Amino acid sequence: MDDDGTRGARGSSADWVPGPALPPPPTTPPRVPAPATGPRPAATPVEQRPTRPGPASPAEQPAPGAPVDAWLRTPRPPQEPGVWRYGYTPPPPEEPEGVSNRSLLVGALISLLSALLLWSLWRNGYLPYRLVPLKLFTPGEWWNPGTSGGPRTIEGSDALTVYEAILFGLLAYGCGRIGNFSELFRRHVADRGQPFLALAAAAAAGLTQLLVWKEALPVVRPVLVLVASVAGGEIYQSQTVVNVIYAVIAAAVLYPFARLGCWRDLIAARRGTAAPAPDGTAAAPAAATSADQWPELRTAGWTDAADTLTAEVRTGRMNDVDVARLRHAWALATRRPDRLASLAEAVLRTGGAAALHPSGHRDLPRRGARHDVLTGQVRIGRCADDPHNPYVRRGTGLALEPALLGTSLLAVGPPGAGKTARLIRPVVEALALRALAGQAAVLAVGGAGAPLGPDDAFDVVVRLGHPGSAHDIDLYGGTTDPDEAAAVLAEGLVGDVGSLDSRRAATVLAQLLGPYRAAHGHFPSVPELRELLDGTPAALAGLRASLEAAGHHAMLRELDARSRQAGGPGDPAPALADRVALLDRPAFTGFFATGPDARPFSLRALGQHPLRVRVDLPERGHAEASRLLTRLLLAQFTAITAARADTTLFACLVLDDATHAVTAETVRGIRRLRSVNAGAVLALRTVDDVPETLHTPLLGAVGCTAAFSGITTWDGKRFAEAWGKEWVETREVAQHTVFADQPFTRALHALRKLVTGKAVTTDAVTVRQVERERWSASELAYAVPAGHAVIRLATVEGEHAPPLLVHLDG
Repeated sequence: MDDDGTRGARGSSADWVPGPALPPPPTTPPRVPAPATGPRPAATPVEQRPTRPGPASPAEQPAPGAPVDAWLRTPRPPQEPGVWRYGYTPPPPEEPEGVSNRSLLVGALISLLSALLLWSLWRNGYLPYRLVPLKLFTPGEWWNPGTSGGPRTIEGSDALTVYEAILFGLLAYGCGRIGNFSELFRRHVADRGQPFLALAAAAAAGLTQLLVWKEALPVVRPVLVLVASVAGGEIYQSQTVVNVIYAVIAAAVLYPFARLGCWRDLIAARRGTAAPAPDGTAAAPAAATSADQWPELRTAGWTDAADTLTAEVRTGRMNDVDVARLRHAWALATRRPDRLASLAEAVLRTGGAAALHPSGHRDLPRRGARHDVLTGQVRIGRCADDPHNPYVRRGTGLALEPALLGTSLLAVGPPGAGKTARLIRPVVEALALRALAGQAAVLAVGGAGAPLGPDDAFDVVVRLGHPGSAHDIDLYGGTTDPDEAAAVLAEGLVGDVGSLDSRRAATVLAQLLGPYRAAHGHFPSVPELRELLDGTPAALAGLRASLEAAGHHAMLRELDARSRQAGGPGDPAPALADRVALLDRPAFTGFFATGPDARPFSLRALGQHPLRVRVDLPERGHAEASRLLTRLLLAQFTAITAARADTTLFACLVLDDATHAVTAETVRGIRRLRSVNAGAVLALRTVDDVPETLHTPLLGAVGCTAAFSGITTWDGKRFAEAWGKEWVETREVAQHTVFADQPFTRALHALRKLVTGKAVTTDAVTVRQVERERWSASELAYAVPAGHAVIRLATVEGEHAPPLLVHLDG
């Protein structure tokens, strides 16, 4: 933000926050007055970073020095919820469960030995009727009489030579199929890659050539016989022809091994020329598209602006945030054609710096996660190779995006499980990038010192209880309606007290807030509200006098009603006063100001501007006050986002610690967020931090849930029930002892039992479909490794993914 926009002031309301950067801006952002003098010193504004393209981020962002156009052209195919789409390539089809290496080797050896035995029996004439098929198709004068009679003539000998070669080929083919030699070659030779594959193929080719020319394999003589029968025996009178035939035989024997060994690819790789992919696809993930040519601008006729942006992209003067921001600005401008010309003019004038975020920043100071700003995804981990995960999701990246966060997310895990570093921080970072692109607003709430991002990554930083904080928080949410302010404030003050009705508490607050605002023009400060709730006579008398002097008779009736109900059974005023007293502490002196000179930051600005806001709570010294404020911010966020008219801007609230912040009313508000383009991210140490009556409603209200390693079986049971069951196929094997009736069989069984020590049994296999939990409570508590989480995702449109075991690397 500009220094005269929101910096240098204790706070800013929605009216003082600059609007989205659409050229030309409808109005100039008004200046925010300097903070009023008070007991604590004004904070020194953080020095604004120079406006420049931000640094490239690792892996999925354009690498330093690399053109952005390649990143822009990289395909992002639509996938299931949570799949990291940047350069996604589908996995190969799932292969059926194969046999073990030992079984494969034994089967191949037995097949080879059987083939050698059969061929030996054939060559030595031990197989009866072996020549009968040949004699049926050849003249009888070629053979001696009898079924086993050999050839009588030269023609018979030649026919027998070709016949043996054909039978040998069929025997070799059958031996290879039965022994599964192709799978053996793939596992132990091909999978090792080059150059082992080429060397193994060369060794096999040399051995085969030796056997062929030694006539151990029937190849040479059958070929010579066939050539002589076709071209005549006189052809062999030329030594040149004989040499050519021998060369053709050698090449024909060598060719299959050259194909198996991929010699051509190896030679091409050695020479530095890449061979084309076998399926015709490009080796690089980038697709030859025209995304870097800005086709949407060219289609609309703004060719000059498209050429300017194309040059900016190809020369490296734009980063990924610039691309996403300008695309979004163009999409917004097309809805209002009167702004198209001004946007195109701004592009021609400033290039990639057009339509800047009001802060003037074009990127975050640094990134800790991998982002794809074009789709709004942030990669938080990789799906583990685990039987619980579907095959197509194993090894794929898992990413979060606004379409998922719009259903809200609940993360549960003990301290140290990585909720903040591996989930909350990447989500806040991604939303901040979306805010710089003008597409989102984020409010991150955590304890002081929580690693939610550096100060210069946010537009507004509120440090409650810190004397150097430049901004403040509006306890009343920026509203001027006493009833609305009372409802939200009551939810924040006593929403977690099960014995109190929040509606009665809201009525008590409304009976005081309405008269006070009518008399003074603003809501009471924390000390004044405490005095009114305590029923201090001087405070009530002064308020009554002000109302009588101004003639507010309706508000006098409200005040009289409060006086009559005070001290009655079930009066929530004492409990409200006790909770307000938590904020009426010396550490909060000067905060929560409501006078005419006060400019507290209002959450209503989140629904109107792409802001990046961080609130630091004093959890160490004021734990109960921090929980109260967290509960209040959650109630304000759900109420404000549900009431906004323009829902084009995605708004998200991130609570690093939502302990005792969830109430029945906020659960209903979270359920409504998905319909107003908003979401909430809640982190809990355990589900027991929420009242027991809200366990089921909360898990039903959020669409995305994450169970981190180290949760208890009680928490695991709740997640298992929320995730439901699935149909699985089970195999039950029952072993039954075999009792022999014959003496010889009985003796064999006794011998086998003596050798193996086990009785002879037979297996009875039963296969059936049963319904089982996707993840059981015990598995969630004890089978999730450290650094992992089981995450279930759902989109606003209703798509969902099953619970996935994810290795978190966000």
